[in-house]
Amino acid sequence: MELDTDILIIGAGMSGLGFAVQLVRQYGHRNFEIIERSNQVGGTWLANSYPGNLKTAETYDRRYKILVSAVGILSQPNPCDIPGVSSFQGRIFHTADWDHSFDWKNKEIVVVGNGCSATQVVPVISQGDGAVKKVTQFARQAQWVFERPNPKYSSLFKWTMKWVPFAMRSYRLMQNYYCEWDFQSFPTESGASIRKMYADYQGAYIRRMSPEKYHEFLVPNIEVGCRRRVMDTDFLECLHRNNVELVYKDPIEKIVENGVRTKSGRFVKADAIVLANGFQILKPLLSINLHGEEGVSVADHWDKVSDGAASAYFGTCLSGFPNFFIMMGPNTASGHGSVTYITECQIEFTLRVIKPILKALNAQRSILPVIRQKTDVVKVKPEAEQVDIDTIQERLKSLVWSSGCTSWALDPKTGRNTTMYPDFQFKYWLRSMFIPWRDFELSTSKPVAAALSLKTPGASSWLVASISVTITAYFAYQRLPLQR
Repeated sequence: MELDTDILIIGAGMSGLGFAVQLVRQYGHRNFEIIERSNQVGGTWLANSYPGNLKTAETYDRRYKILVSAVGILSQPNPCDIPGVSSFQGRIFHTADWDHSFDWKNKEIVVVGNGCSATQVVPVISQGDGAVKKVTQFARQAQWVFERPNPKYSSLFKWTMKWVPFAMRSYRLMQNYYCEWDFQSFPTESGASIRKMYADYQGAYIRRMSPEKYHEFLVPNIEVGCRRRVMDTDFLECLHRNNVELVYKDPIEKIVENGVRTKSGRFVKADAIVLANGFQILKPLLSINLHGEEGVSVADHWDKVSDGAASAYFGTCLSGFPNFFIMMGPNTASGHGSVTYITECQIEFTLRVIKPILKALNAQRSILPVIRQKTDVVKVKPEAEQVDIDTIQERLKSLVWSSGCTSWALDPKTGRNTTMYPDFQFKYWLRSMFIPWRDFELSTSKPVAAALSLKTPGASSWLVASISVTITAYFAYQRLPLQR
């Protein structure tokens, strides 16, 4: 079978572009394609352009040797499950699909949600000359809102970072150390004192910055870190504004033609409803409709190995899915560090695993006799995958995410944590550096085996090659005097 491309990368966000860049930088390999459902690159930050629109693309067939899923985990919004949504006569859209044609000035807006997206949107649309007439935010659960670190860097600091050798790298290592230290707060028992310190400090910050009437709701009664922390972007302060109302005791019961009706019967007029109700974590991977060996789908595979919850070896590989790799896959997110760092580790890991495949593809195309590299199929062994999945889940049981709160990190059906990585990030990096090849099965596909068998060097091939080298060397030698 003739390939259209060696490597097909799904998604032109941070992971997809990062993989492509490193593929060229490390291996000089440019035979790849990136497919993107939007009309430009950007991934999560293209979709989440609050104050986008994702467009469907045409359907076509591509044949490839390696498939990389870089669709991410924050690209498919949760649907609106409030009754009556179809009857609403105004604008209704998710923060990940923001309607930039909508002018919110002097409009009445309802915001559904209380996570990172909602707490960023509300302060912006409620301030200045272009502010909304009224924004009513409906919140179901309180989040730990942390004071946002926002240091001002002096000109001397900037000069030092630019000109002093290793200064920027040292500063980065220091920041990384602080982030890694923070993981000590996540173990349920040993991290209790650190979480108590966080709760006392951030609780006081919440009370100091927000109106007293909201204190009973805004200070959560859950463990710090059990849900994703929200960095305060002037959200608490904006609750003092006359055009902002936070509703937490009277949830929306139904959407009507020109607003929403709450459980108590209160009517709230709305020109637009903004949904900040989160994402279908890891569902974008299922939307690819990918099938592995013997026609097994990703969903069927997860039913077999993890009771239907998302899972993967190193968050990257699925047994029975040869030459398939997932960026930002199950259990790769971090509650204390950067997901960019984890993605970079996954890229490095994947590049090391596919190196034999790339060598085999190059050997297949070479006109010279090739006798060495034949592996063009790599897949993780089922037993290795199962051990890795079980180990991750066992470690997660002793961390704060399992302390009893509801969280998007938990699979709603099984209760498994399908999102978070249960350890320091530098340990993930170490695993990406050293590939345990015993966990993988390497083989040669029939097309490559047939192609390479035709190029096995016999006596005549070596004779032709030797004569060619001799003639080339002779003429090169004859030209040397002329160049003097």
